[in-house]
Amino acid sequence: MKHAQKLSLLLILLCSAGAHAQQLYKWVGPDGKVTYSDVPPPPTIKQVEKKSASFGTAAASNLPFELAEAARSHPVTLYTSPQCAPCDSGRTLLNSRGIPFAEKTVTNNEDIAQLRQAGGDGQLPLLVIGRNKHKGFESVGWTASLTAAGYPETSKLPASYRNPAPEAAAPPPKTAASQAASGAQAPVTSIEDLPPASGNAPPGFRF
Repeated sequence: MKHAQKLSLLLILLCSAGAHAQQLYKWVGPDGKVTYSDVPPPPTIKQVEKKSASFGTAAASNLPFELAEAARSHPVTLYTSPQCAPCDSGRTLLNSRGIPFAEKTVTNNEDIAQLRQAGGDGQLPLLVIGRNKHKGFESVGWTASLTAAGYPETSKLPASYRNPAPEAAAPPPKTAASQAASGAQAPVTSIEDLPPASGNAPPGFRF
């Protein structure tokens, strides 16, 4: 009987320890930086959100928890076009900071429609961080938004991680009907014929 009681007590303690290890804290510092940690924040931080760690999700994506949480809450999508220098600069910034992101390429009328549906006005690159949108490349603004969304300031991506290959913003449906109708597609807007950016917009492509 005593052995059973001791075993039950041990199981309770182990369960309690496991629950404690999975308790995480989220808070925003005076500088606006979002922090996730299993260690309670300093006493000066008044607004703290307690979260249960979703280790299954983080493990499935093979990302550290802080990075996986930011990617889940504020997924990053980059809209680009070929031969677009600002697009290349934006992609380089995301890669150098270790941001997991999806890249959508814009090359035809259907892609342009998807770009505008995503919140773009025709200018590329378009960076979408959750509900936040940046039209054109601007390193300071992009960096600040990524930090505010909880992404680490330095890369924490595993060495083996690779972002998905870029795909069309409006991938064509892979059906027999679409293949039969491929010869009757609407004319494609030529990048060379697109109007230049107007006003004080940052340099970049514009549809």
